[in-house]
Amino acid sequence: MLTRRHFITTSAALFSSAPLAGPVWAEASASQWAKWDARVTPANYDPATSNPWGFHPRYLPQRVQANDGLTPGDIHVDAIARYLYHIQADGTAMRYGVSIARGNLYEHGTYTIRRKAKWPKWTPTKDMIERDPAQFEQYADGVPGGPTNPLGSRALYLFVGNRDTYLRIHGTPHPKSIGGRASSGCVRMVMAHIIGLYDQVEPGAQAILYPAEVTASS
Repeated sequence: MLTRRHFITTSAALFSSAPLAGPVWAEASASQWAKWDARVTPANYDPATSNPWGFHPRYLPQRVQANDGLTPGDIHVDAIARYLYHIQADGTAMRYGVSIARGNLYEHGTYTIRRKAKWPKWTPTKDMIERDPAQFEQYADGVPGGPTNPLGSRALYLFVGNRDTYLRIHGTPHPKSIGGRASSGCVRMVMAHIIGLYDQVEPGAQAILYPAEVTASS
């Protein structure tokens, strides 16, 4: 398991790039995405220090030293420490704070990121609707992308082989949940943080989700 013993904190850094040019309809979407990106990014944003959300500073993005032998481009989620690590080619990793699923809804394992999306539509799964129809049935037809959408600003889609697991690493409109257990299965990140991560992640990379601590509801 990846813990603080496996990583040494150094300087913080994030990288992002401008939206890609495309046809007229894509440019219109990109324009709206840019407005939403600005809406969820703090003024004078510095990923190492900006924390209007008020969670523990250890969950702010930091560059750390990675273990030897880890594959650049892969993601590792330490579910106990609530950290996500994105492994870099120079032997470092970018570390971010996350929230994981409640109780036994968290599913550890090794997954492949086969799809990425900006400001994606969200549709609750059949299992979610069956567990809590009062909360989720009203959204059975899906919720369009936007700042209040449960998937937030970006989503990475986790597959096993060619099977979509319906697990995601995604932004959240509830950033105060970072560091806790709050979701229905996915790994949550601050929207501004996953915007910085998104362009660095290539489809085909692996996401390794390590086991979480045992809870009373597990």
